[in-house]
Amino acid sequence: MNKRILVVDDEATIRMSLVEALEADGYEVASAETGEEALAQCHGVDFGLLVTDLKLPGISGLEVLEALRNQNRSLPVILMTAYGEVDTAVSAMRSGAYDYITKPFKLAEIRKQVRGALRATGPDEEKSEEIETPRPAATAGRYLRMIKACPGLADVGRILEKVGASRSGVDTPILIQGESGSGKEIVARAIHEVTGSRDRFMEINCAAVPETLLESELFGHEKGAFTDAKARKEGLFELAGKGTIFLDEIGEMGILLQSRLLRVLENRRYRRVGGKEDLEIHARIVAATNRKLAEAIDEGQFRNDLYYRLQVVEVHVPPLRERPQDLEVLINYFVRDLNQQLGLQCSSVDAGLLEVLQKYPWPGNTRELRNVLKRIMILEEPARLNADHFPDFIISGRNPRGAGRVDTGLSLMPLAEMEKRQIIFTLEQTANNKSKAARILGISRQTLREKLRIYESDTAADEPLKSDTAEA
Repeated sequence: MNKRILVVDDEATIRMSLVEALEADGYEVASAETGEEALAQCHGVDFGLLVTDLKLPGISGLEVLEALRNQNRSLPVILMTAYGEVDTAVSAMRSGAYDYITKPFKLAEIRKQVRGALRATGPDEEKSEEIETPRPAATAGRYLRMIKACPGLADVGRILEKVGASRSGVDTPILIQGESGSGKEIVARAIHEVTGSRDRFMEINCAAVPETLLESELFGHEKGAFTDAKARKEGLFELAGKGTIFLDEIGEMGILLQSRLLRVLENRRYRRVGGKEDLEIHARIVAATNRKLAEAIDEGQFRNDLYYRLQVVEVHVPPLRERPQDLEVLINYFVRDLNQQLGLQCSSVDAGLLEVLQKYPWPGNTRELRNVLKRIMILEEPARLNADHFPDFIISGRNPRGAGRVDTGLSLMPLAEMEKRQIIFTLEQTANNKSKAARILGISRQTLREKLRIYESDTAADEPLKSDTAEA
């Protein structure tokens, strides 16, 4: 194993801290302040790993990475950045970065990444003993623990344990089905955990990328393959290594690309767009959809043979309305996670509020639950969650998608009259609490007062507003 590491960062404190920490781990560490200096050092020394900041005074960390690749230098690169945007991370991975970490980070985290990078890119004989070591039936990682804590996901947990214990290999795809927001990505990440994958978890939303670009994102392309292909690009199948490729919303993939994916699943080989060389896939493929694929097949929008190839192992994630007993686990998990993100110390819900929240159907599933909690914790910063923090439609157990059909007595009328009645109705439901009513309506308290003043002046010549509105 080549233990020479080059650390590149223009911040002296970070640079020296990394050098000291890695030297304490037994590595031979050099440092550079700029990208130009790093490239100069790489010409004279055979490094086993490059750890570089993304944003540097001269050429960027990505440009350093691309320059090394153009020189056919294959050393692994870990990119550090304070700009933790998803597109930056994806761009870094496309350019061949081994891993990516956002600042601020703990030294223990990057030391672990360094060990993994050197081990993963070392000679095969150095890894053989580790690969042959038997692993447990299911690695109890963060996502698997969350799933097993939910009574409503007991069947999902049992399937994941069987997948973890199975020796069927990465050539067995897995299909996850469930409504939007029900937690399909969490299940996919749990599969990545239980299968003991040491490499990356790479995901792509097939509905969010045009089909012409999706092929290149998955398989990569050769230089000159099409107009904008100015350099070779590795696709997700290549970047994932021996990890996991998560194809979210696969039901939205075009028919032509479905045909190519089917061949890849059957042969475990593919070619980059414009390429002539067959490449082998080492990653496990996990797909997910919220569509009823049987209906999509009948409509000619999904290939029957691809569906049967994907569903060798099938996991159904039930919607949250069918597992209200999971709410307590999920709320505790999300509140704990958001406390860490937002620097808060919010307590979870009590039994009384939990019972109320279990009556709401949660049409947006776990995604809606997390977003509601995040909004409350950002805006209210509560010490403990209570009913006043939640929107009225949740506390009353009404689905907001059917808000136009609730028993408000509304019929066909001008938009201004509908707005007026909705404001009056909201004030009634909040016991004339203008601050809370304004928050539910999504307007400022001052705007609410102004609208009430207009309503009162408009009705003064005829009859006053109802007493509950006049009191407002």
